[in-house]
Amino acid sequence: QVQLAESGGGLVQPGGSLRLSCAASGGILNANAVGWYRQAPGKQRELVAVITGGGNLNYADSVKGRFTASRDNAKNTVSLQMNSLKPDDTAVYYCYLQIRINWGRVNDYWGQGTQVTVSS
Repeated sequence: QVQLAESGGGLVQPGGSLRLSCAASGGILNANAVGWYRQAPGKQRELVAVITGGGNLNYADSVKGRFTASRDNAKNTVSLQMNSLKPDDTAVYYCYLQIRINWGRVNDYWGQGTQVTVSS
C-alpha cells in the first residue's frame, strides 16, 4: 500500500513563504498525477496544484503566480513552494497521488494532512 509522508507545515506571517514536502513510498514514476489539495474550516477540499503524468501543471486560480508545485522522481518526493502567503491560504494541506491499475481503474492516495496557518 502506498504511503505519503508530509512535512513543512507551520505558522507564517502574511507575505511570507513556506515549502511543503511529501515523500512517497515505492516511487512516483508510475503515477498518473501528483500534487496538493487543501481544506479550510467549513469548506470543501479544493485542488491547489496537480502535475499530470505528462508533466502538465494545473493550479487553482487563487494561487497562480504565488505557488509552484514540483516532482522529483529520483527522490520520490512532491513539493509545493508557497510565496506571498495570505490569510486565506490557511488550511490543512494534503499530498495527493494517483496510480493507474488498469484501463478502467485508478487508485487515489492521500497524506495525513499538514496544517498551514497564515497570521500576523
